[in-house]
Amino acid sequence: MKIIFHGGARTVTGSKHILELNDGRKILLDCGMFQGLGSDTDDLNENFGFDPSSISCLILSHAHIDHSGLIPRLVKLGFNGKIFCREATKELTEILLYDSAEIQNYETSYINKRREKNNLPPYQPLYTSDDVADALGLFEIRDVDHPFEPIEGVSVVFTNAGHLIGSASIHITVKEEGNETTVFFSGDVGRYRSVLLQPPQPFQQADYIILESTYGNKHHDISFSTIKELRKIIEETCIQNEGQLIIPAFSVGRTQEILYALNQLSLEKRLPETFYFVDSPLSLKATTVIKKFKEQFSDRLQQVLEVDDDPFDFPGLKYIENVEDSKKLTDATQPCVIISASGTADAGRVRHHINSCISKSNCTILMVGYCGSGSLGGQLLSGKRQVEIFNEPLKVKARIGQLPGMSAHADADDLLRFLGCQDPEKTKKVFLVHGEYDVQQAFIARPNLRGFEDVEIPGLHQQFDLTSSGLSQKIA
Repeated sequence: MKIIFHGGARTVTGSKHILELNDGRKILLDCGMFQGLGSDTDDLNENFGFDPSSISCLILSHAHIDHSGLIPRLVKLGFNGKIFCREATKELTEILLYDSAEIQNYETSYINKRREKNNLPPYQPLYTSDDVADALGLFEIRDVDHPFEPIEGVSVVFTNAGHLIGSASIHITVKEEGNETTVFFSGDVGRYRSVLLQPPQPFQQADYIILESTYGNKHHDISFSTIKELRKIIEETCIQNEGQLIIPAFSVGRTQEILYALNQLSLEKRLPETFYFVDSPLSLKATTVIKKFKEQFSDRLQQVLEVDDDPFDFPGLKYIENVEDSKKLTDATQPCVIISASGTADAGRVRHHINSCISKSNCTILMVGYCGSGSLGGQLLSGKRQVEIFNEPLKVKARIGQLPGMSAHADADDLLRFLGCQDPEKTKKVFLVHGEYDVQQAFIARPNLRGFEDVEIPGLHQQFDLTSSGLSQKIA
């Protein structure tokens, strides 16, 4: 059997890993879109590095677009196998993929107007809404702790990953030629002290572990009060400075965590009196889906539900749905809090809000999640005093802030705790994926200290042969 890494390799996007069995059948783990990699992004998303029609089945860990975003393109280019995931993942993936297709359609129309003027052939989107519909017809729902057989001779068990509603880690047992090999894919691992979700589950012993490492060099400050800091920033920006607070936040997961924090302040009568907007139709849809799966909420949130039937809403909150109202909000100057996608500030309506306020010293741009170094959010966090938005250089005069306590990813200690259910002597190798290379290099020594002596950081399209005696490496 072979493992081939076609994404999420020394980067945090494009999650895509293939298990190729000895008889040639291939299991694809995730099919994510690359994001925020500059000029390389388009080429990476257009070219998989493998033939989509050769994939036997796809197993999806969770809905985030860097794990699901290229599924319609996979189908468009010939994949017709089954796609296995949890129920909440299917529902969230559906709204995310349709939104992605809509964004591509809009951007393609804009690009092609310019190409037509220059007598260039039209640019084609990665996929359309029709491709999304075709892909959704291939989904099959499976629950946690219930083994299933995606293809003959292969058994899979989902366990809760605690990262997002519906997120799963994937334990795979392959029987071939009289041998049994187990491979575990963590997906994205959540935090053990998550405000919203149940913690990650322990998993069965595995021969080979594919482990995410997004925050492999970080330690979340458990004493940090997200709610206290958020209130302070709103008070300073909107009340004292009479400015706007722009919060780039992914529509699925992070937006709901911010709304929960604001709702807590409202319940405690400590929410500053200003205007609050969520400028994202996708966020409204995602919040509706998430509220359907209350059994996955944390014990703490279950207690909140006993006194508040909607922990993501509070008096005065307004959702902006149509484009016209979004434009009016961008042009408005009154003090307010605007939550809008995307979380890295690389796309979506939030770029327009940032464009409007970035040169105003009384405004604040507050990052609340992971941002790659090449993303607009990453540039702002690095202290850049001039950035480019819509091909125009802009001076950064707004205050740039960050709420580190809101990450939905496990930190270094969480990841080691996650591995704690495994016997290192029975694990042949650990592969680190879904992390920047320097972060992975910093983290690689930590698993070694816990007994996992054979830890690898695979590169893009790198291939490894799994053998009964160990592991030999090939470069694809």
